[in-house]
Amino acid sequence: MAADYEYFKKEIFKLTSIDLNSYKEKQMKRRIDNLITKNKITGYDNYVSSLKTDKALFDEFINYITINVSEFYRNPDQWAYMDKTVIPKLIERFGTRLKIWSAACSTGDEPYSLVMALSRHIPLNQIKITATDLDKTVIAKAKVGLYDAKSISGVPDDFKKKYFTQVGPSYKISDEIKKCVTFSEHNLLKDRYDTGYDMIVCRNVLIYFTDEAKDEVFRKFFASIKSGGFLFIGSTEQIVNYKDMGYVRENSFYYGKP
Repeated sequence: MAADYEYFKKEIFKLTSIDLNSYKEKQMKRRIDNLITKNKITGYDNYVSSLKTDKALFDEFINYITINVSEFYRNPDQWAYMDKTVIPKLIERFGTRLKIWSAACSTGDEPYSLVMALSRHIPLNQIKITATDLDKTVIAKAKVGLYDAKSISGVPDDFKKKYFTQVGPSYKISDEIKKCVTFSEHNLLKDRYDTGYDMIVCRNVLIYFTDEAKDEVFRKFFASIKSGGFLFIGSTEQIVNYKDMGYVRENSFYYGKP
């Protein structure tokens, strides 16, 4: 079976450019095995063959292996710190036309939260967020901007009233918020990184990567951030060797570039 999985990883890389070697193998293999069983397919070779010919199966696979657990204003205390400390510092250093990247943005909860957080300090027509994810399915969901009550439970009440409209049991985010975000596909482990960012936000995704892959991404983020800028990571993550990379630790989840 181990040899079969090695074959599977190579075939998936050819098919998608997703390198499964960069994910923790035990977790990822379990997820894939469950998916194969769910579809009543026998063996990795048959599954690969099916992925090549069945678009619905292929889209399901991409959606399933990319981890999409997201919500607005996740860890509210960290967003409060952004509001009181990080955004004022960024505006003081770089002005109001900030260049911000929401990496591995999932269904859009995070970049839309960023827009709302920034709107307390900057007019909406000056806010531009670049949001990327590996999974085109979640990007499509993000562009629609429809969320359940649980996803938006952490949104401040004034923003809920101002920027969300109830549609049946769901809530649709307003077009004026959506206009501030540009979505595109990006593979953190394969694609080139743009530079000159004032802040990069990448939260609760790298925990699924190997230590080597995490280090590579954090170093690339450092190179992409301007001096005086920030990296905002998730509550489940830490950069153990942040000093070696050049970061300064602002608090538990914000790292600065001197």
